[in-house]
Amino acid sequence: MTDLWSYLPLSACIHADCRLQCPLAVDVRSEDRKMAAAILSGKIALVTGGGSGIGREICKVLARDGARVVIGDRNGNAARETRDLLINPDTHMDIVLDVKERESVMSAIHATVKKYSSPPSLAANAAGITKDNFLLKMDDTSFMDVIDVNLKGTYIVTQIVAGALLQAGINEGSIVNISSLVAKNGNIGQSNYAASKAGVIAFSQTAAKELSRLGIRVNALLPGFIETPMVKTVPDKLRDRFLTLISAQRFGKPEEIAEVVSFLLSNKSSYITGAAIEVTGGLNF
Repeated sequence: MTDLWSYLPLSACIHADCRLQCPLAVDVRSEDRKMAAAILSGKIALVTGGGSGIGREICKVLARDGARVVIGDRNGNAARETRDLLINPDTHMDIVLDVKERESVMSAIHATVKKYSSPPSLAANAAGITKDNFLLKMDDTSFMDVIDVNLKGTYIVTQIVAGALLQAGINEGSIVNISSLVAKNGNIGQSNYAASKAGVIAFSQTAAKELSRLGIRVNALLPGFIETPMVKTVPDKLRDRFLTLISAQRFGKPEEIAEVVSFLLSNKSSYITGAAIEVTGGLNF
């Protein structure tokens, strides 16, 4: 009997949902997995806010994709817990990092160079806080605390990472700064947070223009409502209201943000810089 596979083109059975037990299909999918796992192979990646939420998931996905991850967080225990969750935890490092303090960021870069003999060529700025209140009740301290971490911290990390790459003679890098959809639309009770995240977009677009000559790409990522400790503090009635505005009819998962971050940090996105990419499930409010 003639072999069925001899009549099929090589591309006939590579679909992910193929029901045929085709050796070609298995091999192609296996190779795809190997390629995906290696897209950040040999790279060093700094992740701020890596102790929880989106930052922790970014660390997990970057480690899966072959990067050596520097997990920075103000909570040293949380950073260490993240490292223990990663593939080959001994190849990664955790560090106490306060992004709004220049000396803390400089110390993190020096520690990275000491361990890996190179600064990180990839960075994901995921550190962020909220201190919500209505505008007429907002105090100056709450407003500036959010600006300092979310916007000033992004500026300091980006500046120091880019400077370290320039000094090391490395002419390739990628930085992803986590913004938010509220940067575009605002949100009641979050004048400080919305302002800080809008600043992250404009800062990222400007940094992309300035750093392109150094081979460094900079992009902003705008998550919608994602199941994180921060979003879980939103009252149930408000959560239910927002669900009706999301085309996907659910909140996002931190790992869904992390997958996009990995893509933007990798060479697969080599022609993307200065972009503000929404990952919102179709949220429109």
